[in-house]
Amino acid sequence: MATKKEIKEILNLALPAVGEMLLYMVVWVVDTMMVGQFGGKDSVSAVGLASEIIYTFSNIFIAMGISIGITSYVARSIGAKDFEAAEKYASQGIFLGFIVALFISLILFTFAEYFLIIAGATGNVLFLGKIYVKFASIGIFFNMFMNVLNTILRAQGNTKTPMIGASIIIFINILLDWILIFGKLGFPALGAKGSAIATTIAQITGFIFIMSYYFSQKILNIELHDIVNFDKQIIVNILKLAFPASLQEAAFDISRLISIFMIMHLGTVAFAANQIATTIESISFMPGWGFAVAATTMAGQMVGAKDFESAKRYTNIAALFAVAIMGTMSILFLTIPHLFMRAFIKDADVIAVGILCLMVASIEQPFMAVGMVYGGGLKGSGNTKIPFIISTISSWFIRLPLMYVVIYILKLGVVYVWFVTAIQWAFEGSTMYLYFRKEINKLKGAVKDF
Repeated sequence: MATKKEIKEILNLALPAVGEMLLYMVVWVVDTMMVGQFGGKDSVSAVGLASEIIYTFSNIFIAMGISIGITSYVARSIGAKDFEAAEKYASQGIFLGFIVALFISLILFTFAEYFLIIAGATGNVLFLGKIYVKFASIGIFFNMFMNVLNTILRAQGNTKTPMIGASIIIFINILLDWILIFGKLGFPALGAKGSAIATTIAQITGFIFIMSYYFSQKILNIELHDIVNFDKQIIVNILKLAFPASLQEAAFDISRLISIFMIMHLGTVAFAANQIATTIESISFMPGWGFAVAATTMAGQMVGAKDFESAKRYTNIAALFAVAIMGTMSILFLTIPHLFMRAFIKDADVIAVGILCLMVASIEQPFMAVGMVYGGGLKGSGNTKIPFIISTISSWFIRLPLMYVVIYILKLGVVYVWFVTAIQWAFEGSTMYLYFRKEINKLKGAVKDF
């Protein structure tokens, strides 16, 4: 039975993380709304496609890759009261994050047009998308590096400071969006280009805030010489956990990108409707992400302390809250989808298709919540391989084959694609739950045998 203390700890971790990600979603939503109002479906498609490419790279290698390895090791070290090890994993994680973030940023800047062409972009969508990626590739470096710094704070149990950083980013981004997209206060109207510039300036500002916090608070007593003092074994340990986590995210994100490429073949109306519906749904799964962060941190700390029953209870509490919040979003998607769609675009055809997509999206919300939280619990406990295997099966052996059948063989519309993703999440959520219970029981048995 969960105690008030455990519930409070989960909420203290999860709510700022939920708030942080909701703030990021707000800026993504506002970006899409402003760009859609300014330039219509071509601009929405260009910014949407460019953003998918940029954040796919960021998520695979940093947010759901290196950051997972750092979180698990730092949280478990803190749980075991080994603060020297926590400092070593944090400092080497920062070094690794800097190198990878710089490399990804350069790749995106150099090959922006090629990625968009591979994605199927042509004409005005290609032209606008290329401009967006070029500018945004600069900002994404600072965003990825900041993500690594935030990861260390979360592993310590500090989710409030990353939320404050997100608040600063969102305020600047929205203000500059209004000025640069529409051409206010004497600035020229730049449309999609203005959106990219606004995002980049905001991300640089957020990074400066988090770096300033590190220097002023002396987080884990990390010094510059600790970061540049290369420790091969620590790096290898982080990568051993990060690699399966990266592959898991790659399995999901690349399959999602391929799905988007398939949807591009259904026409601009279908793609714009799908992109807007996806943006709206992104708001709903942010609570799942926030409670997954809490589960990863607390499961890691409890496993480090050899308190496996508490690891299970904390993760169960996180899952219950995530399901409750995302289940509420399911009801809203069923009852008022038209209000969501009309906030983004005026095109009646796009609105009609998007409404149906959101209604189908209501099915997958609870399963998504379960999959995210118990997947987070598995990663916190040190097992990143099982989530990778589960995501690979759900993405590549369920989602993509069924989408191919729906789009190319049955020649059905984009709404049926959302039924496919509901099936995918039903499988993934159920399987993550079962394997998390199995992992905790295995760890408990190993300690008893010892």
